Amino acid sequence: MPQIVQKSRSVSRRSVVCSGLAAPAVIGTALLGDASPAAAFRDNVTFGDVHILRFLAALEIIEADLWEQYNEIYGIQDSEVLGGSGNPTFTKALARLDADMSQYVHDNTEDEVSHFMFLNAYLQSKGARPIDLGPFRNLVGSSAAGSSGKKRITNLMQLTVDTSWWTRYRSRTANPDLGGTFAPVIPGLLNGKFPAIPRNNGDVANSDHVQAIANTAAFHFGTIEQGGSSLYPQLAQRVTSPEVLRILLSIGPTETMHFQTWSDKAGNMIAVTDPTNGLMFPDPGSFDGNEDLQANLIMPEPTVFLSSSFPVCSIIRPTETDDAAARAFAGLKASGLFIGQSDSFFATMNDLAAKADRARRGEQGERD
Repeated sequence: MPQIVQKSRSVSRRSVVCSGLAAPAVIGTALLGDASPAAAFRDNVTFGDVHILRFLAALEIIEADLWEQYNEIYGIQDSEVLGGSGNPTFTKALARLDADMSQYVHDNTEDEVSHFMFLNAYLQSKGARPIDLGPFRNLVGSSAAGSSGKKRITNLMQLTVDTSWWTRYRSRTANPDLGGTFAPVIPGLLNGKFPAIPRNNGDVANSDHVQAIANTAAFHFGTIEQGGSSLYPQLAQRVTSPEVLRILLSIGPTETMHFQTWSDKAGNMIAVTDPTNGLMFPDPGSFDGNEDLQANLIMPEPTVFLSSSFPVCSIIRPTETDDAAARAFAGLKASGLFIGQSDSFFATMNDLAAKADRARRGEQGERD
């Protein structure tokens, strides 16, 4: 049984970013098992609540890790989000989609760091151990100019990006919770392992290749953030403590704000075919008049919800709770985000997801 933290610790967000997100020296020893104490948690927080918070903290650490890499290449470089120095060539390519992209990347990065820092601090305040994925920071990242060269948890250089969220949010007749299926807007992103950041300085040699990498990043931004848009309301249906519910209902909408931003910006993609691998991005103007694809439809279209007997309703989708955590992690794994990670990493994350999925509202939950 892991040691139980009895007192809350104050941890500087900046110190975490400086030393590497969730570094062991900052947050503590690796938590590869359960963090539940032998007695109930403080303030009527249940074991199920803690399992949900621990899984979300782990995902926020993963998000912070990948967004830190994006910020090093594409984002604003300042004291709020430390690490990296920016890559002018790739920043310019991303800015072709919107002049404010660097600021948005920076702010998304800062948000995800704040989420995992808060969740870990809250866990400690209730007598539970925080999550630390520092032992899994072992992947070699980009060696291109701008990158800090730090070891990573996530791999942004061999992605398979599912862009079916584009058509899912534009559909008026189908809902994934009711068995609906959706075509990806960029089918080619499912057919290979594509970089979303430059792998090395050689990736600047061809301007179309540079633009394709920036376009891939723009769609991956939306793919990541639509997952959070669903996951928080899914797991909120399982928590017992009103305060924990408040946390999920407060953090979750920020993920949705991120998603809508990236949905809008992805619609500004630059038409290009990557000469190195054949990946093709169409002219978004070609979608005009087709409501399943039209680029400026960034607000969810009303669709069937709960039952086809009700009128259509504009909603976040999906929100079904069964196996929500396991499916969220499986989706990240299928994207290639963890290519190169250890079996221990997958075992740890699958365990966290399974415990979160077994939580039930109004039940104390399991002690492991």
